[in-house]
Amino acid sequence: MTEYRKTPTTREMLELLRRGRVELPPLSLRLIESESRRGGHRSAEAVVEAAWGGKRARFLVECKALSTPKAFQAGLSQLKTAALPKGRLPMLYLPFLSESRLQELEREGINGVDLCGNGVVVVPGAFSVFRAGGKNRFLSSAPIKNIYRKNSSLVARVFLLRSSFTAVQEIGSEINRLNLLVSRWGKNPMSLSTVSKALKTLEEDLIVSRNGTIRLVQTEKLLDALERNFSLPPIREKVRLKVAAEGEMLQGTLAGLSRELGLPLVATGLSSVSQYAAMQRGDVLSVYCPRLEGLLERLDGEREDRFPNLELLETDDETVYFDARQGGGFLWASPIQVYLELMTGDKRDRETAGQVKEVILKSSAQVTP
Repeated sequence: MTEYRKTPTTREMLELLRRGRVELPPLSLRLIESESRRGGHRSAEAVVEAAWGGKRARFLVECKALSTPKAFQAGLSQLKTAALPKGRLPMLYLPFLSESRLQELEREGINGVDLCGNGVVVVPGAFSVFRAGGKNRFLSSAPIKNIYRKNSSLVARVFLLRSSFTAVQEIGSEINRLNLLVSRWGKNPMSLSTVSKALKTLEEDLIVSRNGTIRLVQTEKLLDALERNFSLPPIREKVRLKVAAEGEMLQGTLAGLSRELGLPLVATGLSSVSQYAAMQRGDVLSVYCPRLEGLLERLDGEREDRFPNLELLETDDETVYFDARQGGGFLWASPIQVYLELMTGDKRDRETAGQVKEVILKSSAQVTP
């Protein structure tokens, strides 16, 4: 089969069928007729004949040029409700079908083939083929890069804080309001084009729906996607200090310097655990800051690696400053950031993350759009 650097269009997929380049040994597949209903990356319909030895069967094929969950479910639903002509069996044709999706097709009595050598074709009394394990040969099944990590993940995160919006502009405004680097540090706000691109992927992944309002429909799936794709922020500089102040006094000192310097200071997720769960993280307070130079000039403390009580981490990763929460006059990390950081830790951290997850899910369920 032809190698693609990007997902092909429906027209290209039908042409591969026409040329006999879609393979599912020992079956041979042949395009009988086709109709491109919407073109591009949307949908097309075709009639395909499968043969093995002297036995043949014909299928009404729904062709989708994306392999996203939304495209898969749409094709599956269309075939389940289609009025099939006599002598035709249903078949879904996508660029890539994972083993779990092939199993779902088999349970639903729907046949399926892809461009990566995977497929399930069952014709009672004639033949039965199930082939899986072919790797996805396309760079992406979605139109944009991974939106569940780094700054673009703020679009996903905002839906855990507010489940419904009326417009893309409203989503962008809420993200920029909650981003301390934008509201207090002069960072450029997130563009509407970035919001729109991320939103499209959330729709394709069946996490968000757009029907009048833009609404979160799968909270746990969204949180799981954020967790799977999370990585700790890049740290430009790390300074460990021993300062005279402790506990609330240290927090107050830092809060005062933050106001004085106009400098966002937010405790790390791990240092913020006690705000949302029954767990203490030790005597060292770890704090994110976009620039350490001015802070170190004003902070009275000695650099100490063995017995510090304050750790300063310089980063301008916007995710760590997003949705920071006031507590005792100091800013603590969002419960989302706390959960994600805990999930990178050991067994005890991951168990504690379960408590924070419940806080997030409960809060999300109680949000009034």
